[in-house]
Amino acid sequence: MHAGAQRLFILVAGLWVGSILTVGYLVAPTIFGTLTDRQVAGMVAGSIFKVEAYLSTIVCIALMVLANLLVTRGLTQYRIIRLILLGMLLCSMVASFVFIPWMNTLRDQALLNGMPVMLSPSADLFGKLHGASSIVFMIQSALGLYLVWRLTKPNP
Repeated sequence: MHAGAQRLFILVAGLWVGSILTVGYLVAPTIFGTLTDRQVAGMVAGSIFKVEAYLSTIVCIALMVLANLLVTRGLTQYRIIRLILLGMLLCSMVASFVFIPWMNTLRDQALLNGMPVMLSPSADLFGKLHGASSIVFMIQSALGLYLVWRLTKPNP
């Protein structure tokens, strides 16, 4: 019952979590390993993380709506899935609406003063924000892995 909706849910969740992991643990390190200018590498990686954060917010909301529908149709295993999605949504919203804009503002202010952000007076704050955003991203990644793990759990 509702096999099509469940399969769609698993497909979208798998692709989405795969994109999170690819961006964070393959694309970003590759950018920093390839580009010699760390300021440019940071700006490129920041743009990619911004798109990923917005995409995550949209996909997460869509999956939450679908999970709610499945729960109301009697698939109670999606109750825990909703909580995992809520955690992932909070992570993506904090990234989208707090960390990324704040870090972009610090970077833009430094560039207006003719220096990279890591040589500006805001370097310490930028570093702390980067560290905090990395922790949030790791939490979102772990929740994503747990989400996929739960979704692929065989039903008794």
